[in-house]
Amino acid sequence: MTVKDMVKITLNLVVIYVVGGLIMAFVYAKTSPIMFIKAKEEKEAALKLMMPEADAIAAIGEWSPHEKKAEYYAAQKCGELKVTSVTDEKTGKIKEEKECLNPEDIGYIVEGFGKGYSSYIHVLASVDKNFIVQKISVLGHGETPGLGDEIEKDYFLNQFEGKSADNLVVIKGETPDKIQAITGATISSRAVTEDGVKNGVIMLKEKLSGEVQG
Repeated sequence: MTVKDMVKITLNLVVIYVVGGLIMAFVYAKTSPIMFIKAKEEKEAALKLMMPEADAIAAIGEWSPHEKKAEYYAAQKCGELKVTSVTDEKTGKIKEEKECLNPEDIGYIVEGFGKGYSSYIHVLASVDKNFIVQKISVLGHGETPGLGDEIEKDYFLNQFEGKSADNLVVIKGETPDKIQAITGATISSRAVTEDGVKNGVIMLKEKLSGEVQG
């Protein structure tokens, strides 16, 4: 192979890499906003499910469990729900915008992360104004199929209802007032319970208990 052939091959490879990079950048630029909007809509739907009796859910702060960005929210009942019809400038369609007037907090929702066996487990937990857990949800994880992924099942999630932070402790075997570990997946169980949910509830109490009492 001559030097000329080597230069030609190198130039061809460079062109291929550049063109490939430009195509990937173009595809990402087109799909990224769509993915962002979809993720936002999915999160909003998940938040609503955490406390469906609320008229509005408002972000009130951020924290960083395991150096990951997470938010916490106030679930509110509106003294009055003002509905206004507005025209979308791009589509021309009429849509409704809702404004919550004189809102009253009826509870809180916290987003958290727990360090599991093979992934960080993304959770949501809702609490009432006394910081008693009402519901939890697992938004995402990469735990072992058939073992750790049991954290998504109702038999595990339903144990959290009515628990205070002091009761968010994993026990191997049956327990009347704590959280029973999933057989063969104690690490995943603790990641959800003691890392994701309990730390989130404790954080809420520290941040908001003074405001609640006041």
